[in-house]
Amino acid sequence: MPKATWIFAAGLTGMVVLFLGVFQLREFQRVAAESQAQLAAQTASAAALTATNATLSAQLGAARDLVAELQQAVEQAAQRKSSMEAEFRAALDSKDVTISELQGRLTVDILDRVLFDSGEAILKPEGETVLSKVAQLLAQYPKRQLQIIGHTDNVPIRLRTAGGFTDNWSLSVGRALAAVRFLETRAGVDPHRLAAVGCGEFRPLADNATTEGRARNRRIAVVVLPEEISDLSTPKPKAPAAVPTPPTAPVEPADSKPAPAAP
Repeated sequence: MPKATWIFAAGLTGMVVLFLGVFQLREFQRVAAESQAQLAAQTASAAALTATNATLSAQLGAARDLVAELQQAVEQAAQRKSSMEAEFRAALDSKDVTISELQGRLTVDILDRVLFDSGEAILKPEGETVLSKVAQLLAQYPKRQLQIIGHTDNVPIRLRTAGGFTDNWSLSVGRALAAVRFLETRAGVDPHRLAAVGCGEFRPLADNATTEGRARNRRIAVVVLPEEISDLSTPKPKAPAAVPTPPTAPVEPADSKPAPAAP
């Protein structure tokens, strides 16, 4: 083969090898760039996941703290409730006083024979003593509202009583008011905490067909409401609305009238 042919073939081969090398280099650079981009994306994704995990961990910690606080509040409320009921039972240990608790409402039922004479709404000394003890206990719970509820049996009042009561409705209201006035004026209970209610004969505890049942039904109930439904805020009185002044017709001065024409 002529020498020129060998030189041409060698040059052609070198060019092919150079082209292939350049192509492979560019392909390697492309693959490297893609790999670098994927690595950067994976790094960013990992960083985002790390940030998300940190946020979720912080939220989980806050939620756990909130659950712990709520659980502690529930336990404290239960302790206060049991402590309050125990205090009332210890201070008012009497066969004429019963104490019950339902859904956070503490009810102290005091039989009327301790508080009032038959058909009357004037507190007896024994009744004042019991209500004074109740007021002393309630002073420890200033945020709890109180309902004083009067109850009677179903025996109708035939004649007007010495206190002027003609039926069980008025008697129950009168007795509730007497207890409320004593708690406010003599026992120092904030009047914003008090409410007087009369239920007459219509919320009995026992069967009115028996003497014992009627005796249980004649009572004053002191109901201590839960804190969550007690609202002792006093609404501020609204300013009276301004009354618009009606317009008045203008009054012309006397000398503004035209003089009569001369004859």
